Amino acid sequence: MAELMAGFGVFTHALVRGIAASLPKEALRMNSAEVDLARAQREQEIYVRVLKHNLGLQVIELPADDSLPDCAFVEDAAVVCGDIALITRPGAPSRRKETEAVRKALKDLGLNIADMADDTAKLDGDVLFTGREFFVGLSKRTNQRGAEILADTFKAQLMTDVSTVPVCDNLHLKSFCSMAGPGLIAIGSSEPAQKALKIMQQMSDHRYDKLTIPDDDAAANCIYLNIPNKGHVVLHRIPEEYPESAKVFEKLKEHMLIPVAVTETAKVDGALTCSSILISKQCKI
Repeated sequence: MAELMAGFGVFTHALVRGIAASLPKEALRMNSAEVDLARAQREQEIYVRVLKHNLGLQVIELPADDSLPDCAFVEDAAVVCGDIALITRPGAPSRRKETEAVRKALKDLGLNIADMADDTAKLDGDVLFTGREFFVGLSKRTNQRGAEILADTFKAQLMTDVSTVPVCDNLHLKSFCSMAGPGLIAIGSSEPAQKALKIMQQMSDHRYDKLTIPDDDAAANCIYLNIPNKGHVVLHRIPEEYPESAKVFEKLKEHMLIPVAVTETAKVDGALTCSSILISKQCKI
């Protein structure tokens, strides 16, 4: 456990996938906002550039598949911790073929692949790894069986606890929370978000600090990395979208802060963490 926490946020690789031309019209969504495809693709290019050039990660770029409009949201296709990759079974049946290309890429990278073969299981991007334990959101897209398989996959080998958290008013657990640093949870200010955090605190044997994010719960979805020669890095939503939330992130004086726009994919329920799988692997592609 101490070894896991010591390496928390240290990543060498990122897996991403292109924006499908079918995303604006066919991607799953909770609202009907119109998506600008060209702008979405530009935002994705900048996102990848940040991972590759600003942060120095080796980026594996999978091509978009127009038959899979949600395929850019690779986080829902696998949970990776250490050298283990659990290939999920996304909650929406239309998304289940997305895992095929992701599985192959992670296998080619040399990760140990575990498959979620139980056809009663569902697991999306409802997984928060804190460096000490997993929290799995139980939502319309993730069920108890999915959480049990995740626990079976990681608990024995990594000695990490796995707890479940009901998610009623959002798509995923990470729709309103994420890790902003070692032991630091960024959490939305809404009542459902704060209630979920309280449940997490009650379930855990560990103490976490919290960074409460105003504006909107979605602004609490950020990406934390610990990059050699750069230190603590946080990617967060741009101030043009969430000005008060950006001010809160600016309180993290020891962090390098990088605002990143996901304005268009957010219209189809995308978030910063959705578009990449971060991997710690000391090898060459």
